[in-house]
Amino acid sequence: MKVQQLLAHHGIRSNPFDQEDAQTDQVFKQFCMNGTMHPAWDKIFGSPADPSTSVVFGEKGAGKTALRLQIIEQTARYNQDHPDEQVFVVEYDDFNPFLDCFREQLHGRQRRPERVLEAWRLWDHMDAILSLAVTQLVDTLIGDDRSQGSGIVITNEHLAKLSRLQRRDLLLLATFYDHARSLPKTQRFSALKKKLGYSTWMSEWDRGLGVGVMVLLFGLLVWQNELSQLGRFWPWLVMLAGWAPWLWKHGRLLWQAWRVSRQVRVLEHHPNTLRRLLSRFQPKQLLDQPIPSRDRSDDRYELLNKLQAVLRSLGFSSIVVLVDRVDEPHLINGSAQRMRELLWPMFDNKFLKHPGLGFKLLLPIEVSYFLDKESPAFFERSRLDKQNLIRSLHWSGESLYDVANDRIRACAAENNGTPGLRDLFEDDISEAELIATLDRLRVPRHLFKFIYRLLVDHCHRYTDENPSWKINRATLQSTLALYMRDLQSFDRHSGAI
Repeated sequence: MKVQQLLAHHGIRSNPFDQEDAQTDQVFKQFCMNGTMHPAWDKIFGSPADPSTSVVFGEKGAGKTALRLQIIEQTARYNQDHPDEQVFVVEYDDFNPFLDCFREQLHGRQRRPERVLEAWRLWDHMDAILSLAVTQLVDTLIGDDRSQGSGIVITNEHLAKLSRLQRRDLLLLATFYDHARSLPKTQRFSALKKKLGYSTWMSEWDRGLGVGVMVLLFGLLVWQNELSQLGRFWPWLVMLAGWAPWLWKHGRLLWQAWRVSRQVRVLEHHPNTLRRLLSRFQPKQLLDQPIPSRDRSDDRYELLNKLQAVLRSLGFSSIVVLVDRVDEPHLINGSAQRMRELLWPMFDNKFLKHPGLGFKLLLPIEVSYFLDKESPAFFERSRLDKQNLIRSLHWSGESLYDVANDRIRACAAENNGTPGLRDLFEDDISEAELIATLDRLRVPRHLFKFIYRLLVDHCHRYTDENPSWKINRATLQSTLALYMRDLQSFDRHSGAI
């Protein structure tokens, strides 16, 4: 007997439980994105008009990735209805590029992973988030192919609202944090400058002075037929004097660029390229501006404020940062201790409660166990009591039962009523018994795996000529016992218990 036969008999056109990852789950994306919510959804999502920070701990398969996708979807719906008060979403879920650059900065790849992460600081997170946000914004403004599908819409009317200082600020942010590989950095900078209509020709006065002195000197020598004077010392001294302002400025900018390349440890900066970009600004335009050239967070907060001011003029009233998949980077490799080293610097109340900025931290539950060992100073600094903390993304049997019914109805054939999970079982199995069974599975991923295995086990017991359209208690109990044994074995080997 085939599983598809059983499902078709109950009016279900496709298997609702054959996917385990929300990232590739088409049933979830097409039918359950807006209807199947965790009971704590309101606390996690909050209000898009004034995003708040939420810290959520959940075990593998509890639905953290699904929550991230739902937050993106709901925010996109809100942005469509509020074009002048949109939410700018930053997905901080791929740590590998940042960790690789960070490790290279710390004396190469031979350094042990746990020693590398001990040096991670709050401003490294801030640099990474600023890089993601600025790169995404620049992609949208210059029409890079990567911006398609991002959900960001910036009209010419919004672009016209940028003041000259804000255009300078955006170019300054792009200088430090635009980190796309689609085009050379100087080419992206020029495209952004052209899009913003920001003129920088006055920054080339020192080059013009040097060229002008050379042309004037050679013209004078030719006019007086004294080219032989080039063999003497004084003409070269005059040319050096003409180029002195250019040499002084570029030497100073190269030193500053080198310091930035050393302090922005999560990005790969080439000092000479950074020098060329900084030289596009007039010296007075860089005077007293925040430069991320020191190991401190103050400059990053100032640059974050500049980014927020630019985004407000472009129609974005706030920023939401989605943190997910912290257990996946190869430098962390699922280690709870390394995840702690990466995440703990972020637990700073000043950062998490920064005005106009909301964080959704979707974290593995293994990290939450370290909270019980922390000192009072940690809780005073992080103020987790104010961060909408959810210690466990728990799913009750009733919640999982609703999830199963939602997925079955989403896959139901048209004009076939509303089939449910209960319809798949013999009449002597009550709804309460099913709920009690599902309660032992804890999370949606285990629910999907178990029901999929249950359907397969049931179909293996019957032939096509002699089918059975209902799952009996014996099959339910035997499959559950085997699944729970495998689950406990997996938890034991993975360190979850």
